[in-house]
Amino acid sequence: MSKPIVFSVIESPTHPKLSNLYEEMGYEELQLPSIRKAMNALKKNKPDVIVAEFFYAFGTNYSSNHISNLDSLLITLQKYPDYHPKIIVIVSKKEFEFVSKLQEHYDIDHVLAHPVTEEQVRALI
Repeated sequence: MSKPIVFSVIESPTHPKLSNLYEEMGYEELQLPSIRKAMNALKKNKPDVIVAEFFYAFGTNYSSNHISNLDSLLITLQKYPDYHPKIIVIVSKKEFEFVSKLQEHYDIDHVLAHPVTEEQVRALI
């Protein structure tokens, strides 16, 4: 039987280092440096858990109909109606108020504000 998979979408240095926790819990971790890489990885892997940081679309970095960096990934997940990984979103305290806008459109299981501890993530997985 194969190990459960966790996608760690690490787009910034503030993403917590949780590799030891995932290994201890029996997960295979795939570290992905961008949302685009995570979307491509979905073609070959169906993770049980996705852990990614939320970055609000303050400027023009995202198309006007996107709220954050996570929209594209969450839209891609909707293409698989029978597949529902656990989504854990990590957000800065400064941007925490904006996560609710994302939650209005997509299913997100858990939202954690920085600083995030191993114990918090362990409890959610």
